[in-house]
Amino acid sequence: MPTMRPRMFNSTVAKVIWTLVPIITISIGSAIPFVVAAVKGVVKPWVAVVYVVVEVLILGISTAAAPEGESPFVGLLLILLIATSATHTALLDSDKVTIGK
Repeated sequence: MPTMRPRMFNSTVAKVIWTLVPIITISIGSAIPFVVAAVKGVVKPWVAVVYVVVEVLILGISTAAAPEGESPFVGLLLILLIATSATHTALLDSDKVTIGK
């Protein structure tokens, strides 16, 4: 019997909900889908660690760069984190993507 890789999403609705997590939380929860995927065995743990480190770095830089939150650079960083995290979350069950699996 061939071994199947575990799946992250049970349905299309679950995929949409998980993809919306980084968007709705405004990047604060961008690493959550990857931590859950690592626990489920969908991706290797280093993928989740990378996302947690990047999230902490970006949120730390954004807080240090503009404590008032009025910097276009900070907004760009947050938008890039949201878009990247949402896109990668949607690709977690793709068989075409093999990095980190």
